[in-house]
Amino acid sequence: MSDVLRAIRRRFLSCTRLVQGGFAILAGTVPAHAADNVVLDTTTMILSGLQRPEMPALALFVAVTCFSVVATIALLRTRLSAAATEAKLHADNQALQSETDRLRALLFAEPQVLIAWSAGDERPDITGDTALLMPQGQTAPAQRILAFGTWLHPEQALAMDHAVDGLRERGESFLLTMAASNGRAIEAMGRAVGGQAIVRIRELSGVRLELAETTQRHRDLLEETDALRAFAAAVPLPLWALRADGTLRYANAAYAQAAEAENPADAIARSVELLDSEDRTAMRAALADGKAYRARLPVAIGGERRTFDVFAFNIGDGSVGMAVDASETVAFKDALTHMASAHRRMLDQLSSGVAVFDADRRLAFYNDSYRRLWDLDSAFLDSSPDDSSVLEKLRAMRKIPEQPDFRAWKAKLHEAYRAVEPAKDTWYLPDGRAISIVTTPNPEGGVTYLFDDVTEGLKLQRQHDGLLRVQRETLDNLAEAVAVFGGNGRARLFNPPFARMWKLSPDALEQQPHIETIEQWCRPLFEEAATWQAMRAAITGIDNREPLQLRLERKDGSVLDCTTMPLPDGATMLTFQDVTDTVNVERALRERNDALEAADQMKVDFVHHVSYELRSPLTTIIGFAHFLSDPATGPMTVKQSEYLGYITTSTNALLAIINNILDLATINAGAMTLDLGPVDLRKTVEEATAGLQDRLVHDNIRLAVEIDPSVTGFVADERRMVQIFYNLLANAIGFSPPNGTIRFSAWRENGAVCCAVSDAGPGIPPEMRDRMFDWFESRANGSRHRGAGLGLSLVRSFVELHGGTVRVDSAVDQGTTVTCEFPADQTFHRSAAE
Repeated sequence: MSDVLRAIRRRFLSCTRLVQGGFAILAGTVPAHAADNVVLDTTTMILSGLQRPEMPALALFVAVTCFSVVATIALLRTRLSAAATEAKLHADNQALQSETDRLRALLFAEPQVLIAWSAGDERPDITGDTALLMPQGQTAPAQRILAFGTWLHPEQALAMDHAVDGLRERGESFLLTMAASNGRAIEAMGRAVGGQAIVRIRELSGVRLELAETTQRHRDLLEETDALRAFAAAVPLPLWALRADGTLRYANAAYAQAAEAENPADAIARSVELLDSEDRTAMRAALADGKAYRARLPVAIGGERRTFDVFAFNIGDGSVGMAVDASETVAFKDALTHMASAHRRMLDQLSSGVAVFDADRRLAFYNDSYRRLWDLDSAFLDSSPDDSSVLEKLRAMRKIPEQPDFRAWKAKLHEAYRAVEPAKDTWYLPDGRAISIVTTPNPEGGVTYLFDDVTEGLKLQRQHDGLLRVQRETLDNLAEAVAVFGGNGRARLFNPPFARMWKLSPDALEQQPHIETIEQWCRPLFEEAATWQAMRAAITGIDNREPLQLRLERKDGSVLDCTTMPLPDGATMLTFQDVTDTVNVERALRERNDALEAADQMKVDFVHHVSYELRSPLTTIIGFAHFLSDPATGPMTVKQSEYLGYITTSTNALLAIINNILDLATINAGAMTLDLGPVDLRKTVEEATAGLQDRLVHDNIRLAVEIDPSVTGFVADERRMVQIFYNLLANAIGFSPPNGTIRFSAWRENGAVCCAVSDAGPGIPPEMRDRMFDWFESRANGSRHRGAGLGLSLVRSFVELHGGTVRVDSAVDQGTTVTCEFPADQTFHRSAAE
């Protein structure tokens, strides 16, 4: 029972609070939402009480009553509050509408366009004066404003697209000043406001334009200043700024490093100086005079002495300076100076005249060859005359080509100062010289003239050209076919007979074909591979370049003599000579000679055989003639004795001829040998003369013998020497006139024994001298001489068997001298075969 009372008590207290809350809401001391909470709590309490069966009916009644009261109060309160709120909202709406109209009027008081994108919305809201962006009298749909390319230039349209994309995607603000296609100045500003991306586009004019431009210039100046500061800090050259009192106001990292400071702040704090005191004094003096300072000064950095080009300028109330490291430049300039000096010395040694004129057309350099070429005074050249003055002086000295319009010629020559490429020309001077001139523009301005005396060169060239023409004409008119092949085996030169001989096309030969190609063209006329191989080796070979001679017998029956001749330049000359007629004649002559030799041999053999056959009966006749002349045989009449004398004389002469023929035949057969021994020349001459005494007496011819006493110890075949002297004396007697004199002389000369027989006869005609030693060649030549023509042939054969020679000296109507020279030393046996 006590638990039930306690529950009722709790429910009663709750209802009491609920009623109090309802009155509070009604009184307005509780907000509307709090009243709703009270109703909600009461409803909850009622529902929970209904769910408890143990709650008494009284409690339920009280709860329902309280709920009704509270609900009524809350409903009244809600209606009163809604009416008040509606009235307030209406008043606020009126105020906001007025404010909106006012702001809109302010916003669009000037031409401008607003473009707004809500978050997540791709379609923007465009308001404002869209005609602002179109030409006068034209309007455009609002959506065309977003196509920036329709009213902006391409570069500005692209910048606008990027700026809008940055605003919508990342909320990046922007401010752009552009020119529309209609010529108006446009400002585009983008901001992110209340979750929206808003772009305002308006026309700039008057003060706003000036302000925008000023703002833009200020922004540009700031950016430029930042860029210049960054550049000054990064530049590897020492930069500094000084205040009016000379203290350091700014220094970059390169300055701090050069001045051996820790960093730019340290250099500024300690006002570290880069230059020496004297150099600083000179710089301050120049700046104090309002002048810029520039000097090349030595600066010690890290114990190393370097050279800097220092520049300083007055800026505002202070000065700025910069130092450029010129150490390499100085070193390069010194090297260039030394090189230029070396070049000058070298140019002075050249045979070519060199003259260099600077950009002002004044003579900057000349070498001694230039002075000597034009015979100019050194003082005049050292005065640096201009180009025109030099030409005028040369013209006065008649040292340049005669020109009908000198001014035009000089102007054309001076075009070299504006040219890019070198130019070449040749001057033909009045004194007969030819001067080659090359004008070369200098990179730094001016012109370099190079003069060469080419008089001798042109003369040699003309001579060379003439020789080439003569050579060409000579080759073209030769009967021989000539072709010249280079070291690469290609035909470089040929004459028309070469093309005709091998039936080749001159146009094809002009293409300089290879020897192998020419070989293929020539094979239809001559196919012998070995001969072509030899010619190819001679033309294309490198080692053993020796002349080669070949004979080619072609299919058409012609015979060619081929000769390859190596030339000094590595080329090879190939010549072909048609020797068909010569070969045919040679063959005919050879055949005839063989026939003549055979006939001559047959004659010799016949004579030899007949001589042997005649010798036996002749010996018998001679023997019987001796028997008949012997008194023991019986008496003979005078007439018989006379006839027998004739028989004996004729048979002896015939026997001598037969013996001579047999000796010659024996010599020709190589079967005769010499019986060498000491020879007494005087005794030998007497023996040879013994058989000629009757002829000497008959013709009253005197024989004078002169033998030098130095001819002693002579070794020869005495019997053959008698035959030699007999035939020489008999020949001299036959050609000597009656009452004449024959001289026999012997002496030593150059280690040889010389024997000569001279007569005063009619002499030997020139046409007979080549045949006087031949067999059976006998000419009376107006004398009494008669013979078989074997004497001199036998003399030459016997002399040559002794290793000697025979010489004939004769003059018509003055006589003949036959001289035989024998070697003094006959220590070995000589045979006819030798």
